[in-house]
Amino acid sequence: MPLRNTRQLLVAAGDTVTGASAELPPWVGRHRRCSRRGLAAAGTAHKQDSLLRLCQERHFISGGAPSHTSLLQGGHSLGPLGVELRRNLLSQWWNSVVLHREQVLAIDTALQLPNPSIAPEAPLLAICTQHLLGLPPQQRGTCLGGPVGKCGVLRHELLYGALMEYVPSMELLNKKLPFGLAEIGKCFHPIPEVANEGTIPPRIGERTVASLVWFISPKSSGQWQDYWLRHRLQWWQKFAQSPSGFGCREIEQEGQGGKISVIQYEFPWGRETIETLCSMDDSALLQMHSGSSTKLQARDGRKWVVPHVLWVSGDLDRGLLAYLSDALQQTEGPPVRGRYQQREVLKLHPTLAPIKVAVDMGKGPTGELRLVCQGLSTELREHGVYVWPGYQESLQGSLEQLYTKYDQMGVLFTVLVSEATLENGLLQARSRDTALKETVHVSKLKDFLLTYIAAATHL
Repeated sequence: MPLRNTRQLLVAAGDTVTGASAELPPWVGRHRRCSRRGLAAAGTAHKQDSLLRLCQERHFISGGAPSHTSLLQGGHSLGPLGVELRRNLLSQWWNSVVLHREQVLAIDTALQLPNPSIAPEAPLLAICTQHLLGLPPQQRGTCLGGPVGKCGVLRHELLYGALMEYVPSMELLNKKLPFGLAEIGKCFHPIPEVANEGTIPPRIGERTVASLVWFISPKSSGQWQDYWLRHRLQWWQKFAQSPSGFGCREIEQEGQGGKISVIQYEFPWGRETIETLCSMDDSALLQMHSGSSTKLQARDGRKWVVPHVLWVSGDLDRGLLAYLSDALQQTEGPPVRGRYQQREVLKLHPTLAPIKVAVDMGKGPTGELRLVCQGLSTELREHGVYVWPGYQESLQGSLEQLYTKYDQMGVLFTVLVSEATLENGLLQARSRDTALKETVHVSKLKDFLLTYIAAATHL
């Protein structure tokens, strides 16, 4: 007798059923739990494979077949769509941290740092880099070594440059706290798997880092730590389809003061840190600038203090990968020959989507349709809308193949110019998120798209 009917009979006979253990042998519950774990693991592996395949096929990543390890280590370059996605992400970070905030200055510091064996601030520099690189203890003493030699080393983080810029920046802002220094730039690190092989020269991985160094009064350091942690977590969640994939936690420091919090994303293969907030006392500046501490003092109301430092450092390449993972969805597409198909869609937030509109041709005279497409594309580009010129492609497949391709590229709208456009000015605009097609007059398309994109920035 099926298990479901057994339960129904027990209930009908008046037996008290309080749970699975009241009616079933213990091994049944264990078997069901194991099955669920197996299904979950299979689903996770499938999403990971789909993510890596899509990143390569749709040219978000370049440089051979990727793995999640090689992506996290910075062993791959970005393809054209990845570059555009990162550009949009950088723009949103800059707007949030610098453009829409007072008392934050932009800086651009050197890629090369002093040799740690002769620089007096080397101990501080080593401590700063260890936390974000996540190096094991045996590598921490040599984490700043590298191929540059006696001249110096390639930077691992952006903190050093910001601390060096503290005094002139403080004077520019009339020595008033709080204030911050923001920078986006490349940072470099050895790739551990290759570096540990001894005779083989270590490969250098790179990542795009967005850094804010916030100088604050000692009495308000805890409040600012909480504020920035909440602000940064909300910022990451703002652009996500599933905000719960982003979370934060505190990590322990071995024998050191201050406080470190991390913002992480739940990838298919596990949690990875995408941003770190590190709270330090005044020793950060005192070690960096030797001599009298008077020149380091800034105004906190009527008091003069050497400020504490809050350092916010985000790995935007990992952030880009997190948003790709978050956006990848499997949905049910329209029926084909009576059977429903799985539809793979990259539902990137509209402000992050690399391509806003794809302009393509339907049925009709090719030459005339291409001229209309070119005119539309030029008009949209002049208003800052990134357009994919699908009408220039020589190989044309079915409409469903076309929509599948653009869905996997994260294109917000597919605009189809057809013979009807030549007759009455009407064209079709298909939405990536709903797969619905809307008829729009060619003269109104620009306003339609610009209104949608502007509204999306407030989501």
